Amino acid sequence: MGVLEKLEEARIIPVVVIEDVKNAVPAAQAILAGGIGVMEITFRTDAAADSIRAVKDACPDMLVGAGTVTTLEQCRKALECGAQFIVSPGYDEEIVKYCVDHDIAVTPGCVTPTEIMAAMKQGLRVLKFFPAGVYGGLKAIKALSAPFAGVRFIPTGGINAENLREYLDFPGVFAVGGTWICTKKDVSEGNFEKITELCREALSK
Repeated sequence: MGVLEKLEEARIIPVVVIEDVKNAVPAAQAILAGGIGVMEITFRTDAAADSIRAVKDACPDMLVGAGTVTTLEQCRKALECGAQFIVSPGYDEEIVKYCVDHDIAVTPGCVTPTEIMAAMKQGLRVLKFFPAGVYGGLKAIKALSAPFAGVRFIPTGGINAENLREYLDFPGVFAVGGTWICTKKDVSEGNFEKITELCREALSK
């Protein structure tokens, strides 16, 4: 099964901010225990690269990707550390082209028809929609799915336990991403049992 197929199967992609590498593996194990086999570690912290490496080494069952990738340098660093997919908040042609050329799954953030068409030109059909809550949420995704029928979206930003089902019921939504099941606070405070419980709760919905 390819990376994108695994993301689609998971349906929920926990977006995880790790400030201390010692919390990386326990967070990954907590997510796995909750029934989710994928996580996106954001490149917002100095611990991101080492956290990806730690999870890749210690948790072979976890599909780990790098999120908030905004430069080609970050992209290369993440891949060196073992990232299996790349997520960027916006469309960056350099990052996308590098990933496409090296057969790496990449989901850039695209919220306008122009960005979607640029991504499609690179052969991409699964795109991040971020921040979903700001850019019209499900209503916007439904509107964009009409002219771009072959494209599916991973909305992130504003997704939570309350609206999760509504998003996932729409065929144009590939999966959803979110921090609510694995918050920065819970990770830093070591609330790993809570993370497991929130993962289970999200899956049950």
